[in-house]
Amino acid sequence: MIEVKIPIPEDFVLIPKEAYEGLVNAQLEGKWWKMSDLKAHTNLSKEVLESKILLRPRFKQVLDVNCGGFVKYPTGKGSHWLFLASEMTKFLNDYFPQIFAEK
Repeated sequence: MIEVKIPIPEDFVLIPKEAYEGLVNAQLEGKWWKMSDLKAHTNLSKEVLESKILLRPRFKQVLDVNCGGFVKYPTGKGSHWLFLASEMTKFLNDYFPQIFAEK
């Protein structure tokens, strides 16, 4: 049996991936995003977010708070988008292939 030792710098901590993901999700838990936050998180424009995700009927059924989702769609002039950050992040990760697959 071969034993390999990998030094870890003192300013680093080695934790299981599941624990790390839990910490990341805890930072998003209960946090709400505005459209500007979603744009910054995805590095996509509002127009691309709307056309590829938010206004596509198949996704809107999942996302819209009126359908049990976690996105508050604007309802008129002066109304804003609101996103539950933890759920939106999960959605983007889970649906990435469907969002960006070429038709």
